[in-house]
Amino acid sequence: MAKLNLLLLLVLLACAFGLVTSQHQARKSFVALEREGARTRELDVEYGQLQLEASTWGLHARVSKIAQDALGLHAPDPRRVRVIEQGAAESTR
Repeated sequence: MAKLNLLLLLVLLACAFGLVTSQHQARKSFVALEREGARTRELDVEYGQLQLEASTWGLHARVSKIAQDALGLHAPDPRRVRVIEQGAAESTR
């Protein structure tokens, strides 16, 4: 009977140790998940800011101003502009 009690005590201790270990691992995993969730939210905010910045950099008025100021470019005289229809361009080939 004493051997059986000792065996049951060892099994109980092994189960208790396994339970504590699994709970500890679950808590560590949850903390890591929360940390990654916070990082995801930070990256979403940064992505939104970068999209806004990219749309600002590509505005027609900004590109036109840089072309005029830095490169000395200007829009052509409207009387010198020719519009070619797509069908007409294909028939001349």
